[in-house]
Amino acid sequence: MMDIKGTWKATLLGVFFGLLSIGIIFLVTRPPRGAAIQLKSPPTPSPYVVHVTGAVSEPGIYSLMAGSRIQDAMDAAGGCLLTANLVGINLAAFIEDGDQIYVPYQKQITSTPHLNEPISISTPQINQENEQPPTAAQLININTASITELDELPGIGPTKASEIIAYRELNGDFERIEEIEMVSGIGSVTFEKIKALICVSDQP
Repeated sequence: MMDIKGTWKATLLGVFFGLLSIGIIFLVTRPPRGAAIQLKSPPTPSPYVVHVTGAVSEPGIYSLMAGSRIQDAMDAAGGCLLTANLVGINLAAFIEDGDQIYVPYQKQITSTPHLNEPISISTPQINQENEQPPTAAQLININTASITELDELPGIGPTKASEIIAYRELNGDFERIEEIEMVSGIGSVTFEKIKALICVSDQP
């Protein structure tokens, strides 16, 4: 009797472990369900578009990678001319999409300033006491003036000064001072403020 019970127990244990082994083999060999996860590459940032003008070899509009600097924009425009004035330009500054980068030309300076002494440019003003307009030698020639000189005119500022230089580089010299009103942002009100201070020729 005891041998029969022992035989049944051994048989049941054998069946149990056999079923357990079959289940483990089934789980291991069963193919995975569902679609595999695919990792997407990060999106490529859009390029920055900037307008480079002034004393560079090839002024124009250029596309640069995000994170580029002003030096990269100037290199894209063919580099600076020998007449470029880089004083005050931070070549390491980052550019932004839509920036206009103007490289000014050198100005003729009659005297050499001290290393730490700023260069001041005076704007001719009408004598309020005698109501005498400036002489021809004191007028600002809008065909040759730098962005700094144009900036000193009342109602102009650096943005409109850049527009004036960009306009004359694209269309040639102004023939009459009234043509400055064709520059974007300069209307009759601004012209009335500056017409007594500007000229289109160095000749009286």
